Amino acid sequence: MLRDLWQRPSGQFSAIRFLLTDMDETLTHHGRLAAATYAALEQLQQAGIKVIPVTAAPAGWCDQMARMWPVDGVIGENGGFFFRRDGAHGVHRHFWHGDYAAAVMQQLRDKGDLIQRQLPGARLADDQPFRLTSLAFARQGNDELEQALLAAMQSLGLDATINNLWVLGWIGGYDKLAAAQRVLREHYATDDASALETLAYSGDSLNDAPMFAHYHHTLGVSTITACLHQLPRAPAWISQGPGGAGFVEFAQAILADQRQ
Repeated sequence: MLRDLWQRPSGQFSAIRFLLTDMDETLTHHGRLAAATYAALEQLQQAGIKVIPVTAAPAGWCDQMARMWPVDGVIGENGGFFFRRDGAHGVHRHFWHGDYAAAVMQQLRDKGDLIQRQLPGARLADDQPFRLTSLAFARQGNDELEQALLAAMQSLGLDATINNLWVLGWIGGYDKLAAAQRVLREHYATDDASALETLAYSGDSLNDAPMFAHYHHTLGVSTITACLHQLPRAPAWISQGPGGAGFVEFAQAILADQRQ
C-alpha cells in the first residue's frame, strides 16, 4: 500500500546508512537539478549516509557526477558499471563485465544498426556517443514504437527496459537491483540481509521496479503515479512533490529520524 511519506511512524528511517536513488526526474525535475536537491545530497553526506545514484544515464554523465557531486559513487547505464571518486580528481571504474568490454559495445552498435533498419522511426538517444555498456533509443511519445523497440531488443537477445527518457538495451542479465547488490557486497562489505534494514531507495520509473520490489524503505516521488499500474510492487512511500522536490522531502525525513 502506497502511503504518504509524512504519515510514517516516528523513527522509520533511523537505521538508514545508504540512500540509493534514481537520477532523471527523481533528483532532477524537467531535466534540471535544483540547488535544494544538491544541498540535500551534501547534507546526507555530512550526516554519514552514503548516497549512490543508480541511473540509466550514460557513462559521460556518471563520470562527472562521481567526480564532482557530493555522492559516494554512481551506478550507471542501468547497472553496467560503478564509478567511484578516487582522491581529489580521479575516478575508479568498475564494470559489470570486468574490464571495459569493447566487444560488448560493438555488439550493441551492430544490434542498434539492425533495429534502425527494421524500425525506421527509431532514433538513437543524443547521448549514445557517451555510453559504454548500453544502447539507448529516445522516447518520442509513441507507445507503439516503444513497444516495438522493446520487442526488437529482446528478440536480439538484449535485456531491455523503459524509463522516462529512453528505451534501453544491454547485455549481461543484470538490472539496477543486481548491480546495487554487487556494489554493496564488493565495495561496502554489506550483505543483502543487512541492506534490507539499512538501505533506502527513491525513484519514479519502470526501471526502478526491481528496487521497489526488493527493498523495504522505498519512496516514489509524486510522478510515480503515472506508471504505478505497471509496477509489480509499489514503493512503500510517496512524496508530495515531484522530482528533486520529492527527493528533498525524503532526505529531510531520513535526516530527521537520524537525529532522534
